[in-house]
Amino acid sequence: MPTPILLLRRLFAIIAVLAATASAPAPALAQGAATEHPGPLVSAAWLKGRLGDPDLVIVDIRSALDGGGQEAYLKAHVPGAVHSDYDKAGWRVTRNNIPLMLPTVPELEKLIGELGIDEDSQVVVVPAGVNVLDFGAAARVYWTLKVLGHDKASILDGGFAAWAADPANPTESGGHPPSPRIFTAALDKSLLASVEEVEQASRSGNASLVDARPATFFSGKVKHDKALAYGHIPGARNFDSALLYDAKTNRLKPKAELAAIFATVPAGPVTSYCNTGHWAATDWFVLSEILGRKDVKLFPGSMVQWTADERRPVDSQRTKWDDLKKALGFGS
Repeated sequence: MPTPILLLRRLFAIIAVLAATASAPAPALAQGAATEHPGPLVSAAWLKGRLGDPDLVIVDIRSALDGGGQEAYLKAHVPGAVHSDYDKAGWRVTRNNIPLMLPTVPELEKLIGELGIDEDSQVVVVPAGVNVLDFGAAARVYWTLKVLGHDKASILDGGFAAWAADPANPTESGGHPPSPRIFTAALDKSLLASVEEVEQASRSGNASLVDARPATFFSGKVKHDKALAYGHIPGARNFDSALLYDAKTNRLKPKAELAAIFATVPAGPVTSYCNTGHWAATDWFVLSEILGRKDVKLFPGSMVQWTADERRPVDSQRTKWDDLKKALGFGS
């Protein structure tokens, strides 16, 4: 049986070990280890520090929309990035004779899985970083991933242009074929507004309707070539997506400025729309992901789908003079 002195020595030894453990720094996470989701926007520095992470999938979405596409990707891209052309890869398709709609769940599962993305992947979407239109492409892809239940997605702040602007950031040329995985969607309808829900919001005002188009579209002076009527959904208010973007830096404006722009949108549900759900993706991204508004939806069919049924009402400031100018070839 241990003597009292031996027991006392053992007690002092245990206390010393506990004290040393408590004061020791926590071990650093190894490269590729699970980390917390970085948020909706990530910096080039953040991305550079995680190149080679086996759970990271970098998706370069450059397309003709930004003057790039496959050729620009092959010339130079973020190392390890796979290419998925926003215009051609299938992120938007024709459904029921309405163009640029959200694909079906099986179509998106195939598209996303073939890029090497599964439910555990950390996805970084890389736009060109040259204008508000290509940011809208990134926001639309980001929204699509979230609608499919993939919450671990981010957009590279400033896009590839910001990455390439720092000579310390490496680039890669040529193709980088993806390693396909199985992606199983969990559709999140809380982010997706149906045309029936928009009809209800327009009639009852139970959700704020945010029109992300330029004022000329909102007023009815011009329209998308696939829309069948000029103007906007009754009850909507105009918040042009270009107002949210700083063209000098090719980034979204600071959060405080974005909050001020949307300060007049009442608390409660919000639905963002435009012509085809592209401009609207930027408004949705700012309201939901940057400002943290709850219950913000995107109406992907937007004015093209809304006007496909002539029974749906449209508010417009268009005049007979506008129609005459169009007939004479001087207007839209």
